[in-house]
Amino acid sequence: MITDSKIIEIFCLLDDFSKEYNTLIAENSLSEPNGKKSRNRKSKMSDAEVMTILVLFHLKSYRNLKHFYINHVCKFMRNEFPECVSYNRFVELQKKVVQPLGVFMKIHCLGDCTGISFIDSTTLKSCHYKREKQHKVFTGLARKSFGTLGWFYGFKLHLVCNDKGEIIEFMLTPGNVDDRKPLKNESFNDKIFGKIYGDKGYLGKDLFDQLFVDGIHLITKVRKNMKKKAMDFFDRILLRKRAVIESVNDILKNVCYIEHTRHRSVDNFISNLVSGLIAYSFLPKKPSIKMKNMLPNVGIA
Repeated sequence: MITDSKIIEIFCLLDDFSKEYNTLIAENSLSEPNGKKSRNRKSKMSDAEVMTILVLFHLKSYRNLKHFYINHVCKFMRNEFPECVSYNRFVELQKKVVQPLGVFMKIHCLGDCTGISFIDSTTLKSCHYKREKQHKVFTGLARKSFGTLGWFYGFKLHLVCNDKGEIIEFMLTPGNVDDRKPLKNESFNDKIFGKIYGDKGYLGKDLFDQLFVDGIHLITKVRKNMKKKAMDFFDRILLRKRAVIESVNDILKNVCYIEHTRHRSVDNFISNLVSGLIAYSFLPKKPSIKMKNMLPNVGIA
């Protein structure tokens, strides 16, 4: 249940960020060519209001943005948003705030690495894989691939979270990209240190050596046809706790609703994904591990 105080908190954070962001953009923007001035008429709804509505959509029980905006915001939230525009106009404003949403997510909504991290990827389907040739919205972007649940057409969302269930880093790639590729990107793992736990899809000696040089210890299970290696008892316990990041993926899909197949533009797809990740950061309860209860059991003071 989202209280009025929580709505005000989200709006104030987004409003303060939006003002600072717009000021920096105005100070560092290039002048118009040939001295021409472009029309920049102020909208009835501010960028902060649009971003707040997008985030609130993922915190409510609605599964359709149009229904949420028309049937909830315009009817029951007139005090919070007195200058509501038409839904068609709102969709236009939604495209305008894609970049600010991404910057806000990177600056204010990511957690800190605690030395214990979990990594996993989840699929974001664009349409049924048999309709990939008919689907034109993500032509050249989405890819067909085979995952644990069968064939799909769309993207992969790669996530790293800490033991508190907070998202440390994320990356969106086409569906046919190897799970290990984002970890080879320095910009993806620059915030990570200590131990990171993954599934068997992250096995690879080259990746292990590369991360070890950067101060990251990658720990995974081995396949049945591989020789078993000695593993610390504490690491074996934490490997079983990988359900934390799987629970994060489940919440993102079934509570924050970051995945659906009704997108009609790439901008709206990105804004839906990022606003869902932002909404997750505002959830009062997240899946986590109680490290204090684990340490005595493994003989660590």
